[in-house]
Amino acid sequence: MTTRRTSWWKTATGVLLTALMLFPVYWMLNVSLTRDQDMRKSPPDWFPVHGTLEGYRAVLEQQLPYLGTSLVIALGTVGLTVALAAPAGYALAKLRPRGGGALAFVLLVAQMIPGIIMAMGFYTIYLKLGMLQSVPGLIVADSTIAVPFAVLIFTAFMDGIPRELLQAARTDGAGNLRTFWSIVLPMSRNAIVTVSLFAFLWAWSDFVFASTLDGGGAHEPITLGIYHYIGNNNQQWNAIMATAVVASIPTALILVLAQRYVAAGVTAGAVKD
Repeated sequence: MTTRRTSWWKTATGVLLTALMLFPVYWMLNVSLTRDQDMRKSPPDWFPVHGTLEGYRAVLEQQLPYLGTSLVIALGTVGLTVALAAPAGYALAKLRPRGGGALAFVLLVAQMIPGIIMAMGFYTIYLKLGMLQSVPGLIVADSTIAVPFAVLIFTAFMDGIPRELLQAARTDGAGNLRTFWSIVLPMSRNAIVTVSLFAFLWAWSDFVFASTLDGGGAHEPITLGIYHYIGNNNQQWNAIMATAVVASIPTALILVLAQRYVAAGVTAGAVKD
């Protein structure tokens, strides 16, 4: 009886905490469906009693270019991150280069550098190279945030691949590159999904690099679209919240679809035989 009562309280506590954490999401959705004249009601409507889709109509008319740019930047960041981090993780995990431990430590320290400092460095470089206000420039900048984390994830995951498989491939005449491409990479699916997810999320939600390196450009991501929208339409909160809701949909779907791969990828290497 005591065990059942304890289990009931744990469930109730979990539901309550989940509701508290998700309440901002619900309120964002509620406001996105609320009419302008109902915004300042006191007390506010807890449900969109007189719902309207004007905010979402504004999103379709004004925000789609920003969403398209964010999608291109995020996918480009994912591709560049995986292309750089997967071979690096394989080298650190299986080839054991000299100074590999020091390199792993440097990658760990690199994640502690504030983004604004890196943005200032990129601004100086891009100014000389003529890459300011460009989509490729943002892809490279966002990748610098994702690559150190991605290399550590790939290293931990690939370190758990049995060496017997690699030895068998080498016995059959495969070199390091062929072994990596045909054996290691297919077995690293969970790590690839994990790295891709985090790289996508970082690029999709980036504001520091976007505002510093691409502010005022012809192709701006959705974070700047929301920022400009707030400044230009600070009374149309339903449109602002509708933009936030639409911008959250891709990341929410990716999280739901990839959660089991992420759990396996993040915990890789945590337990050794």
